[in-house]
Amino acid sequence: MLEPERILRLEEDAVVFLDQRRLPLEEIEVRCATAGEVADAIRTMVVRGAPAIGVAAAYAIALAAERGEDLEAADRVLRESRPTAVNLAWALEEMRKDPSRDHANRLHRDEVERCRAMAAHTADLLAPGTRALTHCNAGGLATGGYGSAVGALLAAWERGLLEHVWVDETRPLLQGARLTAWELETASIPHAVIADSAAASLMAAGEVDCVITGADRIAANGDTANKIGTYSLAVLARHHELPLYVVAPSTTVDLATEDGPAIPIEERDPAEITERFAARNPAFDVTPAELIAAIVTEAGVHRAPFDRSLAGVVVA
Repeated sequence: MLEPERILRLEEDAVVFLDQRRLPLEEIEVRCATAGEVADAIRTMVVRGAPAIGVAAAYAIALAAERGEDLEAADRVLRESRPTAVNLAWALEEMRKDPSRDHANRLHRDEVERCRAMAAHTADLLAPGTRALTHCNAGGLATGGYGSAVGALLAAWERGLLEHVWVDETRPLLQGARLTAWELETASIPHAVIADSAAASLMAAGEVDCVITGADRIAANGDTANKIGTYSLAVLARHHELPLYVVAPSTTVDLATEDGPAIPIEERDPAEITERFAARNPAFDVTPAELIAAIVTEAGVHRAPFDRSLAGVVVA
């Protein structure tokens, strides 16, 4: 497991990131000296994953505060960097209360501890010999530390419950093939990368026992936004009578958003898919709550009706 400070940290004069665009071939750090540079790092996916984005924004505000810069302007540029992950707005609201370095560091530590707790809760749901399928990257890289969905896989592996992990490559930017596979390899967890379109045949062949993903925003009714392709997996899992577990911290739960259709979905540059032809490139899709077996936060395992089970878990 990567140390949190290796993923992102606040130094005296900069926020420093492990550049996730370059992994797994190169481990390169990117230094950002301003809130605008941090916002650009978020937008271009130097740092990605809802909890890690929130921590990055908190560090940017702390750095701006120490320099006596315009915090409203810093907040605005950061808030506009990526619209779907609610952790970004949550962290910025937290930093309005106390824009100090100590507060930002505490937010980072708390996020890591939330991941450890939810990972343990998720492992309680798995039987010995579990073969799990995961999508995108919801590991330490995405959370600034232990990981949500990948953290759950790590906890299950340590308990002797996990046999194998199928890793969706996650097109178009290959967060699964590049990042999740790298994290699992580092932890010596048996895994294999598959084309996104291979999931259905593996399920039909009886080679998958559950699907475990993270989330970028969870609406009050349990509808969940996650990396594009998650909805397809949810439909497949339901057809094959497999549980889908969504693992995410309480900072990802947005009770102010009533349901999935109200979640803003980021549209990224079509050039990430093709530079020659017309393309659509939504970064996320929404999985309806009825397709989710359980949502797991640091507070425990939440089941339908989610509007009731999630109501008390949001971090104030």
